[in-house]
Amino acid sequence: MDALSPTPLRDPPLVHGAPIVGSAFDIARDPARFFVNAYRKYGPAFRVKVFNNTYGCIAGVEAANFLTTREGRESLRSKEFWQGLVDEYGASRTLTGVDGDIHQKLRGVMRRGYSREAIAGRYDELVTITDRAIARDWKVGANIPVVTALQYMVVEQLGDILTGAAPLEYVKDIRTNILYILNCLVTRQRPKFLLWDPRYQRAKARVNELGQSMIADMESRAARGELPANLLGDIFRTHQQHPELIPASDLVLTLTGPYVAGLDTVANTTSSFVYRALKHPEVLARVQAEADALFAKPSIDEADLMALQAINGCINETMRLHPIAVAQMRTATKDFDFQGYRMREGEMLFIGTSVPHFMAEYFPDPEKFDIDRYEKPRAEHLRPGVYSPFGRGPHTCLGKTIADMLMPLSMARLFHKLDLELSPPGYVLKTKTAPTPGPSMKFQVKVRGVRK
Repeated sequence: MDALSPTPLRDPPLVHGAPIVGSAFDIARDPARFFVNAYRKYGPAFRVKVFNNTYGCIAGVEAANFLTTREGRESLRSKEFWQGLVDEYGASRTLTGVDGDIHQKLRGVMRRGYSREAIAGRYDELVTITDRAIARDWKVGANIPVVTALQYMVVEQLGDILTGAAPLEYVKDIRTNILYILNCLVTRQRPKFLLWDPRYQRAKARVNELGQSMIADMESRAARGELPANLLGDIFRTHQQHPELIPASDLVLTLTGPYVAGLDTVANTTSSFVYRALKHPEVLARVQAEADALFAKPSIDEADLMALQAINGCINETMRLHPIAVAQMRTATKDFDFQGYRMREGEMLFIGTSVPHFMAEYFPDPEKFDIDRYEKPRAEHLRPGVYSPFGRGPHTCLGKTIADMLMPLSMARLFHKLDLELSPPGYVLKTKTAPTPGPSMKFQVKVRGVRK
């Protein structure tokens, strides 16, 4: 009978950390490396202490695949990690912080606005927008702060295409808002009293001002029967027809959401692309040749962008080595068994889905920047659970499909137009982790000249 008894579940081991702060500084210094090292030492389930809080962690291929299962969907929810953001806006919910039926309904409202169809037939228009950003922010002979310049480019692109307006005068405020909210209310790397900082209070007021102006514009258009067929139009139309799904209290958060979602994520990834391309001359040559061939065409379409083998390979490899979604944050809705470990109801968890990105078992020579990993017959990223640049499970990034078009177009145009070099030439990338992982805001390149 003893042989038939189930093996008792174990509590996950606690990662050894420093007194008082626990693993806080290790996570802040390099979160991707921290989760990989912890996975190697402790296995797919462990716990970490961050100051006075202890979090459960599940990681690796096991965790990535678990998120896609029915058990994973039923065992995890997002609300607790995002509730501070919701409360700060005086809202009732946000897409990232709800699960189940309401989450699916909200995704349904926004799906068209974030889809490839939203930019279908508008690629030449996107080229014009991108050229305008390059002419404004990438002057010949100047040292360019790459992350900042690409943040302005992203807001201009997303604004014109998804919402019909590009609020460039609010970019600094949006970023300050993101920085404080994610650090103090979502990841909780900083104490909440920092929200009294006048810089944050000014930025918060400005973002609210932007949201109120967007609401007024939508109300005016609705009164004329002219709500646009874009993301903002779909959101406001749903608010009018189904206020229980998108109440008035949620409009500022929901309408400004596209800028918040795209500002750091896309800009960080494309900034890392710029660094990697300039650091590897053989990659740069392939990127430039492919970009030049693309823009030799009289016009471009989705198929042309999908066919950019070197540029898309460079983006994929950049997202592998510089993941934005290092770990997803969830709360256990019930006790559940994960790989023989007991995860307890109410426990707040980190889900380390990026861990396989750095494992030789899945990506041979994982520290090597190899843009050919993603083409057949290798296609190393297609093994289940090994590659999660946009997250996993029900909360997989809704903007993935549009990002898959926007990033290659932006990088192709930038490297087609300009001759860039690292500044200084031997620069080694420094990174930041707050509010999202990415290159340091001090990362610069020099525009040596105009290529085309």
